[in-house]
Amino acid sequence: MQMTIDNQSVLGEEVLNEIIENAKDFFRTEIVPNHIRKTEECRDLKVFRLNPFLDKYKASFITGNVEARSIAKALVYPRVIGTSINTIFGNKLQKFCSEVLEGFASTTSGIDIEFIDKLDGRRKYCQVKAGTNTINADDVDTIINHFTGVKNLARTNNLNIGINDLIVGVFYGHSDELSGHYKRLQREHPVYVGTDFWHRLTGHINFYQRITDAIGDVATETDGTELVEEIINSLAQQIEDSFNN
Repeated sequence: MQMTIDNQSVLGEEVLNEIIENAKDFFRTEIVPNHIRKTEECRDLKVFRLNPFLDKYKASFITGNVEARSIAKALVYPRVIGTSINTIFGNKLQKFCSEVLEGFASTTSGIDIEFIDKLDGRRKYCQVKAGTNTINADDVDTIINHFTGVKNLARTNNLNIGINDLIVGVFYGHSDELSGHYKRLQREHPVYVGTDFWHRLTGHINFYQRITDAIGDVATETDGTELVEEIINSLAQQIEDSFNN
């Protein structure tokens, strides 16, 4: 459904609810299936880069023993609840913007969304990022270059775009958690995080809590315990076989 958004004013309940429902659908159709697929990939011991110096240590640290099943847990848990899901969410962020935040879509090169900041009334040209530690040094230069391009375009077209109108919006986290790369970026452009970002976008200070709670509702629909246990058992057998060989 195409959202009709009055960027000038605080968003109404109908639009807020539509964003929330779109976010829930997006999580169900994009995040969960891909997470299951990446989890399935863990069945094969070959996908892990085994570290003979540390794998048994990690197993003992979390279970108190170095049995094959414990080593399997030490391999699977970080992958399943750490790197895989974070990578999936980061990779799907642009699609999240185009589908869930479609009413704010930008046609400006290098900009993800545009909106009227509900706190200062200025139009913001925003690049969105997932979390507070999700950019590297090269990303900082890329973002600054994109913003420089927008500033040059603004001068050419006599648009009133100030340096504080070119922003980075971070979907989740707190400002005191920002990495050094974000802090470097902050020297030139505002970085709005979590509650602050969603407040400026919607005009509602509690919207960050509402949308994360909604995603939490979707999370309760998914139970991967059987799948994870099955994969751990399979890996444990492969590890046992490798020990025997």
